[in-house]
Parts: sequence; structure tokens; C-alpha cells
Amino acid sequence: MTQPLEPTLELFANPAARYFAATRPAFLTASLMACLIGLAISWHSGLAFDIPLASVTLLFALLAHAGVNVLNDYYDALNGTDAQNTQRIFPFTGGSRFIQNGVLSLRQTRNFGFALTAGVVAAGLWLMARTDAQLMYIGLAGLFIGWAYSAPPFNLVGRGLGEFCVTACILSITVGADFVQRKGFDAAPFIAGLSYALLAANLLYINQFPDRAADTAAGKLHWVARLEVSKARWGYVLIVALAYIWLVASALLGWLPLPALLALFALPLSIKAARELLRHAAEPQQLADAIKLTIAAMLAHGALLSIGLLIE
Repeated sequence: MTQPLEPTLELFANPAARYFAATRPAFLTASLMACLIGLAISWHSGLAFDIPLASVTLLFALLAHAGVNVLNDYYDALNGTDAQNTQRIFPFTGGSRFIQNGVLSLRQTRNFGFALTAGVVAAGLWLMARTDAQLMYIGLAGLFIGWAYSAPPFNLVGRGLGEFCVTACILSITVGADFVQRKGFDAAPFIAGLSYALLAANLLYINQFPDRAADTAAGKLHWVARLEVSKARWGYVLIVALAYIWLVASALLGWLPLPALLALFALPLSIKAARELLRHAAEPQQLADAIKLTIAAMLAHGALLSIGLLIE
């Protein structure tokens, strides 16, 4: 399969298309699925379902994720990791390349990222006015973690907290989507969303293998950079195990309905991805298939989990 072309000004001569593509829209499906899980658990709980609120919630989640993607590109350009990344597997690792290839300037990227964040605030205020002011806590936590993930002085991913950040941000979307319908907090979206959030964190984890050399040189010391490759590869297996153990335990304990176990049908994809990583961890250019399988496992898990919650 031909590798997608990296962005150039010629490819994105249309400014609207340029800025839209800079958000890395294909990766926004992770937040889309997290939102759908939250809406599914609220439906499962028998709440009166408000479609307009659900629609704005979805917009809120997508804008937040888009803003984080753009700002991450900006801060990774500042620390130099993307510029020196020669082992990247585009479009999965090494950033969007919009800054490095001269499609957007540093200033344009920064301003666009904060403009998207302003849109998140506007959508959040609208939702708060129609639900409950406590929604502010979810929104602020998600925005702060998404920004501090790569922004100095926090640089949480460089401190080994990247997987925690992704898990927390994805889980905040699921919890927020449920909160808007429920108009209050409940344990159900935390329980339902955690397995999916862990698999989303595993996408970050495997993407760090091709980026390892550049990240290490830039001082971006996540766990894949801190550990020897032969040891770091087992972190992927651990996260997969935690995700599916949580799913099965939640169903067996009655915290989730038994049809939620439909999500187990995504496990073979995770196992196949793990085998590919264990085999090629020291050969980062051979990990494209494993990354694609990781994405497929994540989305299949989320979709099947949502279906299980809806049919119960």
C-alpha cells in the first residue's frame, strides 16, 4: 500500500482545507467513539435523551481533540522533536508535518490551536447553561490535561505521564457526554469508558516506538524512551490486559450489562497488534501494520461496547 503523501502548500492550496487537515481529522474518531460510549451509557440508564444536547456535546469533544492535536504540533515544533524525526511513520507518528513542511507557520499553528480551544469554551458554556455548572470541572480538567500534555513547563508526556493524560482525556469525554444527558455525575460512564480509554492510550504508546530516537534527543522522556526497547514493548501487552480484564470484571460484577462483552470481539486485533510489536519493536519502520491494528482494535472495541450498552 502506498504511504500517504506528507502535506505541502501545493496539496493544500485551499486555506479551509489546509486548516481542517491540520487538525488531523482521522484521529478525531477516537474522541467521537468516546462520546458515543458516554451517550450509550446514558441511554442504557434510561434517561430522557436530548438530541440537540448530544449534538453539541459531540462538537465539544471534536473541537477539544482538534485543539489538542494542533497545539501538540506547535509545542513539538518548539522542542524540536518533530523536526529531527527521521523514523516517523506518516501519518501516524512524527506529527502532522504542517510546520516542518512550511504549510503553516509556528504562529499560525499556535493561533489556530487556541482559536479551537476558544470554540471549546463557547460550546462548554452553552452546555453548562442547559445542564449543570459542575460540567465546568470536566471541561477544565480535560482542557488543562490536553494542553499540559506537551506544553512547557508541564510537558507531562515528557515526564512519563502521556498514557495517563490520554486515558484521562478520553475518559473525560465519555463522562462529559453522559453528564450532559444525566445532568449530574455517576459512576457508570467511568466504568463503561475505562477499557476504551486504555486502548486509546495504547495507540499513543505504540506510536512512541518510531518516535523514540527523536523524542529522546529532544528530552521527551516517555516510558518507551526511558526503557530498553526489549522491556518497553511489554508495556503494550500490559495495557491491553488491563483494558480487557476491566471489561470482563465489570460485566461479571454487574457493573456493566453482559452484552457489553461484545467488545471482547476486538481482542484478536489487539493480540495481533501486540505480536507485531513484540516482533518488530526494535525495527520501528516495520510497525505500520501494528499501529493500524491498534487503531482498528480501539475503534472496534468502542463500537461493540456502545452496541452492547444500547441493546441491553
